[in-house]
Amino acid sequence: MVIVEAAKRSGSLITARMALEQGREVFAVPGSPIDPRAEGTNGLIKQGAAVVTEADDVISVLQPILGQAIELPAREPSRDTLGTPGEPESDERQRIVSLLGPLGVEIDELVRQSGASAATVRMVLLELEIAGRIERQAGGRIALR
Repeated sequence: MVIVEAAKRSGSLITARMALEQGREVFAVPGSPIDPRAEGTNGLIKQGAAVVTEADDVISVLQPILGQAIELPAREPSRDTLGTPGEPESDERQRIVSLLGPLGVEIDELVRQSGASAATVRMVLLELEIAGRIERQAGGRIALR
């Protein structure tokens, strides 16, 4: 478990303390001593969490546990490997538009009902918004104009 930022009384800090008590590996990213959002992670480090400033810090602790070498990619992943959507298929686009109406629907509901990825739904909604065909309603709901 890697804790990046945690206030003194945060839920992630409670989980990290329980993990430490069970002998699990806990990593914490140190923060400024005057920043209240770093108070929890700095305290975890005092309690025995491993300090993390780069990926190698985590790898050096986990490698002996796994018993095998962990290799990081030599370069940044390309946009294609990040799962960025291409052009939505016309049937996906039609299915998403057909789920829209004047009453409005939440984006999560569109993703669930359409079966498309969240990125594809957002891409179609962006296209519709640019075309002026949708309006945003209270509560993050989307409706056709």
